[in-house]
Amino acid sequence: METRIVVLQRGWVVVGHFEEVGDEVVVTNSSVIRRWGTTKGLGELVNGPIKNKTVLDAAGEVRANKLAVVMTVKCNEEAWSKAL
Repeated sequence: METRIVVLQRGWVVVGHFEEVGDEVVVTNSSVIRRWGTTKGLGELVNGPIKNKTVLDAAGEVRANKLAVVMTVKCNEEAWSKAL
């Protein structure tokens, strides 16, 4: 499974191990990104959270219908492994 940031409808942004299962996306070992802590947008988080600025809230397993996904961003798995 790839580590991805997943932007969902209604403003939810989660990060974790991403997979597609039927009509759903499943993000396991996930966290909601409550505060990005970036100066140049979400893409800065590809290489992991920004120390002392990014705020993550553990979320376990997140499931959403594929139609609720706005976009996904593939992340550096090694960089995120320490944070998830």
